[in-house]
Amino acid sequence: QVQLVESGGGLVQAGGSLRLSCAASGRTFSSYAMGWFRRALGKEREFVAGIRWSGGTTLYADSVKGRFLISRDNAKNTVYLQMNSLKPEDTAVYYCAARSSTMSRYEYDYNYWGQGTQVTVSS
Repeated sequence: QVQLVESGGGLVQAGGSLRLSCAASGRTFSSYAMGWFRRALGKEREFVAGIRWSGGTTLYADSVKGRFLISRDNAKNTVYLQMNSLKPEDTAVYYCAARSSTMSRYEYDYNYWGQGTQVTVSS
């Protein structure tokens, strides 16, 4: 069982940066692949970024590639999403998710979800 708690969301101007954190409980965090997803108002939840259990392999949605960076610190049971050059279209609730298998961009592959944190980018 893994419990996930996101933090770091807020209001930022376009072009600014935010870093989201996702703290996980459970002694087997290091064996889980982690992902970040987001849901904008009126839209379906979409994949943002994923990271392998070891942190050595990452995956990004085309819309955030080159602007966002996913990382993890297994000693702290935490995964991060550094978001740079933010745009108004990045406004959404951001969720972290965990799965006890390989990295995936599909939300149905993930077993555990956090409650989400709101990111709002003003123009």
